[in-house]
Amino acid sequence: MSTRPDGPGTTTQHALDELRRSIVAGDYRPGQRVLQEEIAARLGTSLAPVREALRALEQEGQVVYRPRRGYFITELNVADLQEIYALRALLEERAVRATLPALDEDAVERIALAARDCADAAKHGDVAAELAANRRFHFGMLESPEQTHTMRLIRLLWDSTEAYRAMYYNSPEERATTVAAHDDILDAVRRKAIDEVVTALDEHRTRALKVLTGILSAD
Repeated sequence: MSTRPDGPGTTTQHALDELRRSIVAGDYRPGQRVLQEEIAARLGTSLAPVREALRALEQEGQVVYRPRRGYFITELNVADLQEIYALRALLEERAVRATLPALDEDAVERIALAARDCADAAKHGDVAAELAANRRFHFGMLESPEQTHTMRLIRLLWDSTEAYRAMYYNSPEERATTVAAHDDILDAVRRKAIDEVVTALDEHRTRALKVLTGILSAD
């Protein structure tokens, strides 16, 4: 029985999911070319849905298109990262201050579950699972219906550094550091200590930026 998606929409989504998984798993490094034919062959599909998926990733800033050469994983320099993290600091503080006071017990428990999932994935070295749980953890305290435009920009900034985040989480030391940082943030979230949450998130981002800057400098 075939498990191939049936329609063009689902086939494109399948290609998009596969590309996201590959980026998160660290199969692609920043600056690496994405071979469309190879992906299509692996998925057992035509080139069209792969191209559509790559266009979607280009809109998110995860890949760039170079004429006559194809698609490449977005490559950033230190100044790019500094700008992205500075913008995240501004937007995420705004989001937290608006969202945190209204978080109910169920919402807090969802954040706590994401923190536990992140810790479990870190323990087993499952980078893809940890990245997914990490995203749920952070967005759980940021997202609210009243902040549509703020959240759209935050997602764009997160997406544009996804390949670098995967490299960051490939370090066992940084996985452990993230788990400890999440514990501190979660404690402040439970107490609705907004200033403490903002400070802890700032420290968390600063640590990540420092590590990523080191990776870029080494490369």
